[in-house]
Amino acid sequence: MQIGQVIRRYRKEKALTQEEMANRLGVTAPAVNKWENGASMPDIMLLAPIARLLGISLDTLLCFHERPADDEIKATLCELESVLTERSYEEAWIYAEKKAAQYPDCAELMLGMALTLNGWQIMKRIAREERYDALLAGWYERALQGGGEALRQKAADALFGFYCVREQYGQAEEYLAYFSEQNPDKKLKQAIIYSETNRRTEAYRAYEELLYAQYQTTSALLHHISRLAAQDGNLEKVQALGQKQRGLAQIFEMGEYYEAIWMLEAAVEQKDAEAAIEFAGKALAGIEKAGDAAKSALYEHMAFQGIREVFLAQLKNNLRDNLRDEESFGFVKGDKRWMELMRSAFDGNE
Repeated sequence: MQIGQVIRRYRKEKALTQEEMANRLGVTAPAVNKWENGASMPDIMLLAPIARLLGISLDTLLCFHERPADDEIKATLCELESVLTERSYEEAWIYAEKKAAQYPDCAELMLGMALTLNGWQIMKRIAREERYDALLAGWYERALQGGGEALRQKAADALFGFYCVREQYGQAEEYLAYFSEQNPDKKLKQAIIYSETNRRTEAYRAYEELLYAQYQTTSALLHHISRLAAQDGNLEKVQALGQKQRGLAQIFEMGEYYEAIWMLEAAVEQKDAEAAIEFAGKALAGIEKAGDAAKSALYEHMAFQGIREVFLAQLKNNLRDNLRDEESFGFVKGDKRWMELMRSAFDGNE
C-alpha cells in the first residue's frame, strides 16, 4: 500500500473529507487529493501531523510494515484473476511481480498469487518457462518459510505438486517433512513418490494400508450415524446403514463375519427376531474367517503376520459376550431357534 492509499484509507475511517483534512493541516483540498492519487507526496514536515490527525504511527503511514490487510490481499488476487481473464498470462505476471516487489514479506499474498498463476498455467495448458517456474517456486518457498502452520501446510502441498508435475520426485519428497505423521495425505503422497520412483513394494504396501484404514474409518462413521438414527427412532435409516456396512465389507473384502455383524446390529435396533437369528448365525459361521482380509489380494503386501490368532480370539470373546447380553438380545431370548443357535455355538454353555 502506497502512502496515498494509507492516507485515503485512514481518512475515511476517521470520516474526514479531503477538505476537512486539508483545513486541519493548513493545505488545500487539491493537495490532499494529489497525495491520495499518488500524483504527489506530502512535505516531510507534514508527515507527523498527518499521522497524528489520522491516529496512526509514522511506520503505518510510511508503510514500513509492508503487510497488506486481508481485504487488500483478496482484492489483489481478484485483480490478478481479472488480468488473466481479460488480458494475457504475461501481463498477469507483470502485475504479480509488481505486487511481490511491493509486499515482499507477505507470505499469504505470495502463496495466493503463485497458486493462481500456477493453476491458470495448468488449466490453460500454457507452456512452462524456466523464468516463471523459478518465480513460482520462490514464492511458494517464501510462503513456506514466512507463514503460520496452516500456510506452511498449503505451501508444502503446493510445492509437492509443483515438483511432481515436473517429475522432480526427489525434490517433491523433501516437502513431506512438513506434513505430520497423523496426516493421511502424507502417506498418500509418499505412496505416489514410491510409485513414480519404481519402489513398487513400498508403493503397494502404502496404498494397501491406506485402503485398509479407509475401511476402518468409513465403517466407524457409518456405525456412529446408525447409533444416532437409532436414538432418533429412525429404524428405516438404521436398516439402510446396515446394508451399506454389508456392502462396504464386501467391497473391501473383509469377510462374511463383517458382512453379517452390521446387519445383526441393525436387527437388534429394530428388534427384528428373524433378522437377528439369521445374521447371528452368519456371524458365528463366518467368525473363523474374520481375519481373512489378511489373505485378500487387496492387502497382499501388508504385514498381518502374528496378529491373526490373537485378533480372532478377542473377536470370538466379544461376540460371545454380545450375544449373551440380555439388554440387547432379550427380545429374542425365548425363541427356540435362538436357543438352539446359542447351544450349538457355545457347546451347551449358553
